Amino acid sequence: METKNTLERINNFKYYLVLEGLAVGLIAGCAVSLFRVLINYGEELRGYVTRDFSLWTVLFFIAMYLIVVASLKYEPNCSGSGIPQVKGELAGKMRVSSPKLLLTKILGGAAAISAGFSVGREGPSVQIGAMSGKAFSRLTKRLQTEQRLLITTGAGAGLSAAFNAPLAGVVFSLEEIHKNWSLELMLSSMSACIASDFVSSYIFGLSPVFDIELEQVMPLSSYWLLILLGLVLGLFGVLYNNTIKLIQMAYSYIKPMPVKVAIPLVLTGILAYFYPYVLGGGNALIDDLAASSWELKALIILLAAKFVFSMISFGSGAPGGIFLPLLVLGGITGSIFALATGNEMYVSNFIVLGMAGYFTAIVRSPITGIILISEMTGSLSHLLSLSVVCLVAYVVADLLKAQPIYEQLLDALLKKKHKAPNRKVMLESFIQVGSIMDGRPLVQMNMPKGALIISIQRDENEIVPSGETVLRADDRLLILCNENMIQEIEKHLYNMAEASANDN
Repeated sequence: METKNTLERINNFKYYLVLEGLAVGLIAGCAVSLFRVLINYGEELRGYVTRDFSLWTVLFFIAMYLIVVASLKYEPNCSGSGIPQVKGELAGKMRVSSPKLLLTKILGGAAAISAGFSVGREGPSVQIGAMSGKAFSRLTKRLQTEQRLLITTGAGAGLSAAFNAPLAGVVFSLEEIHKNWSLELMLSSMSACIASDFVSSYIFGLSPVFDIELEQVMPLSSYWLLILLGLVLGLFGVLYNNTIKLIQMAYSYIKPMPVKVAIPLVLTGILAYFYPYVLGGGNALIDDLAASSWELKALIILLAAKFVFSMISFGSGAPGGIFLPLLVLGGITGSIFALATGNEMYVSNFIVLGMAGYFTAIVRSPITGIILISEMTGSLSHLLSLSVVCLVAYVVADLLKAQPIYEQLLDALLKKKHKAPNRKVMLESFIQVGSIMDGRPLVQMNMPKGALIISIQRDENEIVPSGETVLRADDRLLILCNENMIQEIEKHLYNMAEASANDN
C-alpha cells in the first residue's frame, strides 16, 4: 500500500515538499534558535562564575556535568556531532526517537558547550533540524520515502539556522547528507533553509557569524601560496581524521560514560583560569585573530592546545560537533601560514582560506565549505582563492586515502549498533554523461538482489522499464528497495560511476 501511495504522489512531490519544507524549516528554526539562546546564556554565565573561583564556580560545572550525563543516559544517540546519526538514519542503519533526541540534544549540547567543551553547535543543529523533519513527518503521517527527504531537508535547515547560512544549508543537504541531486529535494531544502534562516535572523539579527573585514584582495601573482596552503591544510586534515580515530579508540577502554565526560570537564575547569582561549566552539576567537596582532609563537601554542582539547572534548562522547572547532583550527593555521610566509597584510584572507580548506580536507564537501565561509563572513570577494585552496586540500586528502570524517564516524558508530529496520523506500539515481551505462540495456546494471528499478524519467516522459530498456545520459531512475539496503545500493552506484570514470 505504501508503495502504491508513493507512486501516486511522486509526480506532485515537489509541490508537497515545498510546503512541507517551509513547515519543517520553521520548526527547525525555532528549535535551533532555542538551542543557540541556551548556549549564549550558558557561556555568559560561565564567564561570570569563572572570574573568581568560588562555590558558584563549582556548582556551575557540576550542574552542566549532570545535565550532560543525564542526557546521554536518557538518549545515547544524542552523543557527539549528530551528523553521523542522521546519515545512519538515512542509510537505513539506525532509527532514533525524534522527541527524545530533540530534548536531550538541546539540553545536553547546550550544557556541554556552556561548560566550555571544545565542541560546536552546528552538528547538534543539523541533528536537531533532521529530527524536526522526522517529527513533522511522523505527526502528519507522511510516507517513508517522504520522511527521508524531510529528514534531509531538516538537516539543511538546522545548519542554516545555526550559522545564518541558507545557501550553505541547501548545498550541505545535497552534497553531504543526501549525496544526490533532485529537483524535489533542492526546492524543499531551499524553502526549509530560508524559513529557518528567517527565524534565526529575526532572533539573532542579520550580521554574519564572523566579523572579518577583507580589505586587501590577494594579487594573482601570490596564488602559488594558495597551492602551498592547500597542501598544508590537506595534510593537517588527514592528521585530524586519524587523531579522531585514535582518541575514540583510547576512550573505548574507559567504560563508564560519566568518567569519559568528567575528563574534559576537569580540563575545562583548569583551562578556564589558565588558558581560556581554547574553551567553547571558538567563533569569538576567529574574530580576535582577525582583529588583533598575534605573535607566531603564541599562535602555534594556541593551535596545539585547541587541537588537543578539541580531540579530548569530542572523544568523550559529549553532545557537540566538530564543525566549528575545525573551522577555528583552520583559521589559526591560516593565520600561522600568513605570518610564516611574511604576508601579515593578508592575515584576514588566510584565516578565511584556512577555514574553508581545512573543512574541505576533513569533511570532503568543498562546495559547502566555500559557500558556508562566504556566508559566515558576509563576503564574496574571495571565491576564486577559496576554490583554489579547497581544490588542493581535497585532492591531497583524497590521494592519502583519508576517509571523510562523517563516514568515518558513522562506521565507528555502526560497529556498536543494532539491527537495521526493513521498510520499503524509493531512491533516485541519474545516468551521468559518459557513464558506462549510457547506451546499454538496464539489465547490465546488475543491481543488488532486492532492488528494483520501477521507473525511468527521460526528459518529460516516464518509462516503465524492462531489462531490455536502453539507458541514456541524464535518465532519472526511481529505485524501490528495502531501507536496510540503501547503503549497499548507493555503494554499487558509486562503484559503477568510478569504473566509468577510470575507463574514460
